[in-house]
Amino acid sequence: MSKIKPDNPALRQTLTEEQYQVTQCSATEPPFRNEFWNHKEPGIYVDIVSGEPLFSSGDKFDSGTGWPSFIRPIESDNVTEHSDTAYGMRRVEVRSKAGDSHLGHVFPDGPGPTGLRYCINSASLRFIPKAQMEAEGYGKYLGLLDGAAK
Repeated sequence: MSKIKPDNPALRQTLTEEQYQVTQCSATEPPFRNEFWNHKEPGIYVDIVSGEPLFSSGDKFDSGTGWPSFIRPIESDNVTEHSDTAYGMRRVEVRSKAGDSHLGHVFPDGPGPTGLRYCINSASLRFIPKAQMEAEGYGKYLGLLDGAAK
């Protein structure tokens, strides 16, 4: 499980153009036309660039926005928050800490218990199914999915 950001030429070779634009240039993918907006399989979502664990399927909810939404990150230290005033709006951008990937934004309009909505681009994520978490080095997070089917 790598937690180091590859250099730019390596990223250009390993990421799709959309993944590169989202993670490295802070682009936003289209709603309802992305890989994980309606994904329901148990597992965790990691940074596509660095592999840092970011979000659990147990914290995912349907926000109706067309992007994957979560109530909290797996480990708050793995995400950073930054003021974003682009496009005349005041938002809070969310980035991965080690990979420095643009993930999306966090809003104060989510469900309990946090009241937060982490609205995340699928293109910034790689999904690790519950059945593969141990083999891929994410076994310590299996407890987050207790009760979730393999």
